Amino acid sequence: MKILVCISHVPDTTSKINFTDNDTKFDTNGVQFVINPYDEFSLTRAMWFKEKQGASVTVVNVGGASTEPTLRKALAIGADEAIRVNVEPTDGLMVAKELAAVVKEGGYDLVLAGKESADYNGQMVPGMLASLVDFNFVNGCVGMEVEGTNVTLDREIDGGEEKVSSVLPMVVAGQKGIVEEKDLRIPNMRGIMMARKKPLKVVEGSGAAASSVTKTFEKPVAKGAVKLVDNVDDLINLLHNEAKAI
Repeated sequence: MKILVCISHVPDTTSKINFTDNDTKFDTNGVQFVINPYDEFSLTRAMWFKEKQGASVTVVNVGGASTEPTLRKALAIGADEAIRVNVEPTDGLMVAKELAAVVKEGGYDLVLAGKESADYNGQMVPGMLASLVDFNFVNGCVGMEVEGTNVTLDREIDGGEEKVSSVLPMVVAGQKGIVEEKDLRIPNMRGIMMARKKPLKVVEGSGAAASSVTKTFEKPVAKGAVKLVDNVDDLINLLHNEAKAI
């Protein structure tokens, strides 16, 4: 079984977030980046399939050279090889199209990812990827077993869990439960040394265009803070947004 694990390169949740250029760009200065936690759950499950069933595990990221330390960590955890698509990610559909090109080229049986990235929380890339490559898809996976080409999965739904069955090839978007936090792996020295010798292939993008543009960022209002408005329309919009949040 050939497994591809999609890895997002995201800021550590303890990082202080700032923006530059009139709040149009994310300021990366002083920010520590890590493997997206949801992706790490799926990577750990992939390692289980490698150890128990002899699967091969490749990790992939869409991003610039700055993401390579994150891919090296995934290799140190135990992945066999890594692929970096040399394109700056701009929106979910563009990322999904670049990943789809990798999936089609590599002939993978199972694609694992986190249900969302911890920075944008879009929950869109795995589903769009599955559609682009015409694979079966399960989101919010909290349990998974594979026997031959048959797959049984547990997925989180409102008020509980649902057990489903499918067949390979497929895309699975995992979260905590597909493995538990205690099962996550910290690279040891041997793994780190071996990761330096494992292949990290850089491929150019397929030319997929972005379908959306980020115009500006805005920090949430601190709890207890007072937000000033200029007119009645702004006040109505503010109250409407607060009501939706509740």
